[in-house]
Amino acid sequence: MLKDLRDYYRALSDSARLKILAQLARRDATVSELARGLRISQPLVSWHLHRLKIAGLIRMKRNGREVHCSLDRARLDAHARAFDALIAHQ
Repeated sequence: MLKDLRDYYRALSDSARLKILAQLARRDATVSELARGLRISQPLVSWHLHRLKIAGLIRMKRNGREVHCSLDRARLDAHARAFDALIAHQ
């Protein structure tokens, strides 16, 4: 559980990744759409998305040449509950 929380908060520690999550909170998007919207290169967006995927914050699905991304809201909720349990008074 602690490793998952560490990875979760590490993924949130970068402003570009927070911007990606904010975009995905509004609507699902392709990697190309995210790159255009954030005005950063597609390879850099892909690198950040990989970090978010490792932390379990997003889902990625390939459709031909495009990769569609979406928030994994259930995992976000699970991380929030795990952190609450960690700091809860016993």
